[in-house]
Amino acid sequence: MTQQALLSNARLYLCTDSRADKGDFEDFVDAAYAGGVDIIQLRDKNLEAAEELERLEVLQAVARRHGRLWSVNDRADIASLSGAPVLHIGQKDLPLPSARKFLGNDAVIGLSTHSTAQIDAAVSAAAGPGGLDYFCVGPVWATPTKPGRAAVGLDLVRYAAAASAAGETDGSTLPWFAIGGIDLGNVEQVVAAGAQRIVVVRAITEAADPAGAAKSLLEALDAGPS
Repeated sequence: MTQQALLSNARLYLCTDSRADKGDFEDFVDAAYAGGVDIIQLRDKNLEAAEELERLEVLQAVARRHGRLWSVNDRADIASLSGAPVLHIGQKDLPLPSARKFLGNDAVIGLSTHSTAQIDAAVSAAAGPGGLDYFCVGPVWATPTKPGRAAVGLDLVRYAAAASAAGETDGSTLPWFAIGGIDLGNVEQVVAAGAQRIVVVRAITEAADPAGAAKSLLEALDAGPS
């Protein structure tokens, strides 16, 4: 299956640090994929470049066994060196055209958005070769993984759903994910607001059973709002 096809089918995206305090990175990402996670991003600001590349080798090997995607956060140079299929960038990171110079048009590139204007720009940036491949909307709720970032609330999720549908081309819409403080206790609200894909951190990284947590989140996504 191509990277674009894997992205199109993706529902559950996980961001995790290197789990240096637990020493179980390989086992953890293996369990997360086994539970149904579609994309895993290594996001650890404490890693030096060489350490990040070492962890990404592990992530790549596990992702390949499961036939899933893996992602690099922010660094197009690291994504290029590691052969990452996915790069995620923020609003203040390397611009999309510059990231494409590193990675070419085959790589999947996603962008964080935090406002209606940024969502509109993301939808517009999806057109043509080398365009944006997906975007994230959030943080829906305040989260310690993004200190100082104000919550955007469910209204922005509703806006993203409408904007993505309005930007539909060739019978398809630009994939987008809701992110920020999402867990099993509130995922139904996000789905009711129009999200079909989510990014989580603590809902799986802090779970005693990562595979079980992933399965439960996917079941909630599939069930939809009650």
